[in-house]
Amino acid sequence: MKHNREFEIAFVGLKPGEHEFNYTITDSFFEPFVKPEFNNAHIEVKLLLDKKQSTFLLKFYINGKVTIMCDRCGDDYEMTIWDEFELLVKVIDDAEVAKQAEDDAEVAYLGRSESILDVAPWIYEFIVLSVPIQHIHPDDVEGKSTCNPIVLDFLSKQKQSETSHTLWEDLNKLNNKN
Repeated sequence: MKHNREFEIAFVGLKPGEHEFNYTITDSFFEPFVKPEFNNAHIEVKLLLDKKQSTFLLKFYINGKVTIMCDRCGDDYEMTIWDEFELLVKVIDDAEVAKQAEDDAEVAYLGRSESILDVAPWIYEFIVLSVPIQHIHPDDVEGKSTCNPIVLDFLSKQKQSETSHTLWEDLNKLNNKN
């Protein structure tokens, strides 16, 4: 994976308390990762890191826009994404890191010998989780779909044709059984 120091936080030099980090995420950020289902990303990530004795509380605020394909009509559209995520990072003895990482999915673990916190994988994961499962053009101010009208018309005709065809087939099957 390509290494990007922009997303590494040297926490050893940080004083206890809250620290803010801001990142602008574009398509180039995703190159070292599995390509997401969107492109033209312009996402702002605000990270609040609250440093304690042997823990960090990370709060990620995701806000931006991506271009994604509509599940209904197949056209691309600009989707606004926003979300908030919290992650607790515990600093523990190095020998315990691997064991603890398997036991608890909601807490990240870091060995005492570590001095850098790489937040890029978490930013990637939280951005991907911010994209809804269903991608459909939003309705306009009048409540009408903004999907491609030609495709919507075609789908409507297909649905009507399939419904009436299936209905008659099912009725004929019932009639033939008697």
